[in-house]
Parts: sequence; C-alpha cells; structure tokens
Amino acid sequence: MNLLDTFKKRTRSPLRPRATDVIQYIFPNFRRHLPYQGSLVLGEVDQWEKHIFVIGQQKPKPEDFRTTQDLQKLNYGMLTSEEHSHILRFLRKAVGHDDESAILVTLIDTYGADISMESAREFQAFFIAHLIKAFLNLPMPSISVILGEGGSGGALAIQVTDRRAQLDDALYATAPPESMAAIVFRDASRIKDALEILRPTAHELRELGVIDHIIPAPKRVADVSGYSRNISHYLERTMRELSRIKISRLLKERQMRARAFGLPREKTFNLMSLLIPTPLKKKREEPSPDLKILSYQDVFLQVKPGYGNGHDLDPNLEYIQCGKTSAKNEAEEGCGQLIPFEEYQDNFYVCPQCGRSLVMGALGWINCLTDAGSFHELYRDMTADQLLDDRFLTPDYQKLMARQASRTHFRESLVVGEASVYGHEIVLAACEFKFSAGSMGVVFGEKFSRAVEYAIEQRLPLVTLCCSGGARLTEGILALMQMVKTVNAVNMLKRAGLPFISVLGDPSTGGAIASFAALGDVIVAEPTALISFSGPRVLESRGFPVDEKALRAASLYKLSGCIFERFDYFQDIRGIHEVAPRSEMKRVIYKYLEFHEKSTGR
Repeated sequence: MNLLDTFKKRTRSPLRPRATDVIQYIFPNFRRHLPYQGSLVLGEVDQWEKHIFVIGQQKPKPEDFRTTQDLQKLNYGMLTSEEHSHILRFLRKAVGHDDESAILVTLIDTYGADISMESAREFQAFFIAHLIKAFLNLPMPSISVILGEGGSGGALAIQVTDRRAQLDDALYATAPPESMAAIVFRDASRIKDALEILRPTAHELRELGVIDHIIPAPKRVADVSGYSRNISHYLERTMRELSRIKISRLLKERQMRARAFGLPREKTFNLMSLLIPTPLKKKREEPSPDLKILSYQDVFLQVKPGYGNGHDLDPNLEYIQCGKTSAKNEAEEGCGQLIPFEEYQDNFYVCPQCGRSLVMGALGWINCLTDAGSFHELYRDMTADQLLDDRFLTPDYQKLMARQASRTHFRESLVVGEASVYGHEIVLAACEFKFSAGSMGVVFGEKFSRAVEYAIEQRLPLVTLCCSGGARLTEGILALMQMVKTVNAVNMLKRAGLPFISVLGDPSTGGAIASFAALGDVIVAEPTALISFSGPRVLESRGFPVDEKALRAASLYKLSGCIFERFDYFQDIRGIHEVAPRSEMKRVIYKYLEFHEKSTGR
C-alpha cells in the first residue's frame, strides 16, 4: 500500500484492535483501575515473573457510537487533561510499588492530546510537559508500543521509555495529518501532502532513533490474535532484556537519547567557533514586513481629516496606527492612536493609549528583559544545514529557511546568550517569532540544550522567553522530539540546583509550551499572551468551539489560583505564578533572581 492507503485502510481502520483488545489477549488476569470509561486504560498484572503496570490509549470502537451525542464528541480517542492527571497519579503508585520486578508498559493509539477548551483551561500543555519529565525520571524499566496512530504530544506524553516499538502499519507523527494540512496548507483535506512531509512510518522512525524495534502486523487489520501474539513476543523478550540492566544505566541512556535527538550522525561542525560570544550589533529590531508603517504623507491619506490637525506630527518621523498595524489590512482591535514608530518600539510594541500589544521579535524581548548592551549571543551561526539529515533539506525547505532568514537579524528561531538583568548575570534563551513563528526544530533544541549546559558550567540562572507557534512541522518527527530534548535539558538544570524563570510571551503555543516553557521554577506571562497547546485556527479547523479570551494569560492566571484547592489533580503543576506587562517584566524577573540569590547565599 502507499502511505495514504496505509493511513486510511489500516492505521485509521475502525476494525483495528484497540488497547483493551490487546490487553485482554496478552494479559488475561489484568486488573483494570479507574476510570473505566473514556480513552484511557490503566491497570496492572502479574505475568512472566514481573509485576506489570499498563497504561493504554485507545480510540473508540464502532459500537461506542450509540447516540447522537457520541457522534458529536470531537475529542473521542484523545486524552484530556483529567486523564493525564490520572496517569501522573498512576505513575506515582507504580514508583511506590516496592518490587524489583515492577515494569511499565504503555500502548499508544491516539490522534493526539485533547485540544478542547475544557482541557486547555485545565493546563493541558503543562500536563504533557510534566508527563515527559516524569517518564525521563521514572526509576523503573519502561516499554512503549505504538499500536496504531501516535499523534503529536498526546502520544509523546507516554512514549519516552527505555524500549520503544511500533507496529509496521502504525504511523507516528508530529501532528495528525489533518492538523498538519490545516496549519501548513490551510486546507485540512490535503492529508496526502501532509503525510509525505511528516514521514511517520516505522522504518523511517527507526532510522531516526525515535523507535528501536518494528513489530510485524498480520495481513488482516481486524486480526486481534495476530497483532497480540506479535506484541506479546516482543514484550516478553524485552522485559527479560531490561531485567538485566541496572536502573541507573537506563536513566543515563534515556538522557543520552534525549540529548541526541536531531544531532547529525555524519556531519561535523566546529563547536568552538559557535561558542564565541557575539555582542549584538543592532540596537533596534527591523520592523516586520507584516507591519504597516506610515510616513508623514501616508498619515493624511489614511486617517480621518483633521486628526491632530497636523500640529503634533513630525514630518521626519514614521508612525504606527493602533488597530491598523497589519500590512495585509487584516481586521484587528485598537484605539486608532497614531504613535511615532521609534516611541512604539521603545514601549515594546504596546500602545501607550489602550495597551494593545503586537507580537514582538527576539531583539525586542532582549531589549525588554536585559540591560542595554549586555547581551552576547552564543551559537549564532548554528543552522539546520549543519544538523539536519539531507533527506529533510529539500529545495522547498531550503527556500523556506532563506525566506525566514530575510525577515530577521537572527539566523534561527531560538536566540541564546549571556546577559544581565540589573547587573545580575543570566543565560537567556529567547524565541524569535519572526523566524518561522519561533518554531521548534533541531537547531532550536540543540541551542537550548547547549545554553543550559553553558548555564551549568558558568553557574548562572536560566531565563527563557517563549514566543512560539509550536513544532516546526516541515522537519517531521525530529521537531516533535525537541520537546523531549528541552525537557531533558531542564532536568539537567534542576539537578544542578540552578534557578529557571520561564517568561511566556504572546503567543506561547504547541510544543514549546508543552515542554520547557511549562517547567519553570517561576512562570511569568504577559497578560495578553495566548497560551494553548493548539492555536485557535487549529481548534476551529477541527470543529472545536473557541473562546480565545479564555486562552489568554490573564484568564489562565486567575484559574491558577484554583490549583491550590486541587493539589491532587494538578500535583506539581502551578500554572502561571504572575502576570506582568512588558514594561514591568524585567523588574519582575530581577525580583525572583534576587530572592534566589539571597535565599541560597549564591
């Protein structure tokens, strides 16, 4: 079969065995835990001289659609934030089981994590980040199997295990192909084109190190016993193998694997030349091509006659009009105030009249958060050409990267360097939204990891600025794996005892908010920041209702107060600790840096 036929006729077949079918066949004495409904299966069993904890995801079966309400349930087969909370508690129970024979098995078949408003408002992205962290730190052996579809962070949340297998007719991708098509092509029906970019097959993923074993599938897609026998053979053999390895070695292997995602196997480049700190030459960022800037002459053509009577307008200055900032003339809110463009930049792209803000580039954020002239960039010249496997460096991808590079002073979507905040030395990692919407690709993950290693070496706090649209879908599954890579880096930082302040700018979405950005010791956000695992456009394209105001930081900050009444549900998640406008963000960061310094004596 070609890839599209495999996807439609096998991976997405309603007759394909679900997790409960496989579990019942392999583990006849399986003891299932609550919850008994929904897309989550939890339980344990004693078999093969092991005490096995099982986590399963599953899509609905045809018989599950009995009512009109069932058919209208858009998040069927996607784990909600509540179900992710169940998994975190289940992992704690497994870790507390005093038995050296204990082992964890996860079975994955999901479109992705639930992207409904209900889950978004209960910090779905934060749950995913904390699950990746928990699996990386799990003090027991673990095995995962992609049964059918591995979709996005919903699959990744329980796939970071010691041994990782996939059925040969299963697909595992950075995003469900419909979502990929909606984002990249703005047409959710272009599934075939999306699959060609995603490269989700087991053979491709094994080459990339995402999985390490391929399990053969039977000829018939409805053959429960055929699928189950092959999975059973793999699990029994792998459990015997893992039982001979010390947990300390398994933990180290997980960390090494996470650190290596996206690194070239054959290409080499001069690391030392990339490490040389480079002071910023530009003091102001170039205006985005998408920004509508008015000359003195334009003002009289585009605003109402008599506006200001011309008395307050300087013919030598350029202006921005709040509410009419889009060069594409897109509809937007704003008060209509005319603002000198340099004054607008000095106010960090916030209207002084009504407070409406625009998405800001990395240089604007560097100026906002750090002392003037203190930022020295590290790894400036690292590019995708140096890291990516040649199969990903298609002519279309190279053209895309060339277009992005023309939009900004920086060369990739993450800018890292050493700087100071009111004289306090830090390492800063800031997303560059002007470069491919701040998307997480292999360079992003590698620069982030090296920035953390530099912070540990220099014993400096880490401050990150999230302003990202999510994973870089055009880099396929390796982009998704950068979530694991950045969480692994945060784990390193925390083991070193260094503080981590995460700043959430507008927007903070996708893989960035569902990984490093959700794991700060302190999380601060600008009030208008969009914070959601999936953006409003993706939600709307999949049929979910959207209340964008509820996904803004100011609203989520209020909800964060409820966390303190529901510790059992949210566990280590605290949501957003503080909101602050851009003009006050630097002072807020220093407040926490100073507190850490005084409380630790460092």
